[in-house]
Amino acid sequence: MKIIQITDTHLMPSGVVVNGVDPEQQLRAAVADIVERHADADLLVMTGDLGNHGDPQAYALLRDILTPVPFPMRLLLGNHDDRPNFIAAFPEQPLDANGYVQSHLDTPFGRLLFLDSHEAGVIGGIYGDDRLAWLSSALAESGDQPVTVFVHHPPIEVGIAHFDAIGMHDDGALMRVLGQHPAGIRHIVFGHIHVPLAGTSAEGIAYSSGQACAHRFITDLDRPDLWWTGGHPSYRIIKLDALGFRAYGAQVGEVPTVKATICAGP
Repeated sequence: MKIIQITDTHLMPSGVVVNGVDPEQQLRAAVADIVERHADADLLVMTGDLGNHGDPQAYALLRDILTPVPFPMRLLLGNHDDRPNFIAAFPEQPLDANGYVQSHLDTPFGRLLFLDSHEAGVIGGIYGDDRLAWLSSALAESGDQPVTVFVHHPPIEVGIAHFDAIGMHDDGALMRVLGQHPAGIRHIVFGHIHVPLAGTSAEGIAYSSGQACAHRFITDLDRPDLWWTGGHPSYRIIKLDALGFRAYGAQVGEVPTVKATICAGP
């Protein structure tokens, strides 16, 4: 199974720049590259901060940009999003019984869970009792299938000073529930931090983040304030198969400087 992850697109109305980057141009370039090179993908997952302010114009622009994508999509919410505006713009995206943008998808390589960590007016993530109840049920229903989780906010400490106070505000509850799944959690995929990160939690669960498609943060683990930069539009190619989980970073617009050759030996 081939999944494309795009994260942190921060769309604004057309032509509006965010932190020195035009998010519309970035996302259009990424989508064009995905359609050209990965039309055989099975799923696109966007892991939150779809819009910079969650305004209807940004979501209308997002729908327009995504029109050429020929495969199914699951769009998740981040702290910069607006749930009512998103639901109005994307009524076909599945919701849980409480109106959260949460769903699951069963595949030949395990169950995929798409979580909603957005809470209006909160920069960090919220995953309270009502959402945890849905998660517990979705895990129980998965039986002996391994589970891969997609969410905006990292449910673990990322070790970057700026995100110390704006991560997941759940005192570890989400990870405790995931850690109890008998068949195991194959991987947790998230966004929010705008830089690539990979690791393993105290529960032994592997996790990783994608590079933001829009502006990205200059990686400084100890600096509490943000500084950001531009860069190539980015996305990830995720493969789920008999070998497990693998993720590959892709950047649009990279130009090779050396023609590749195949060597027969060392």
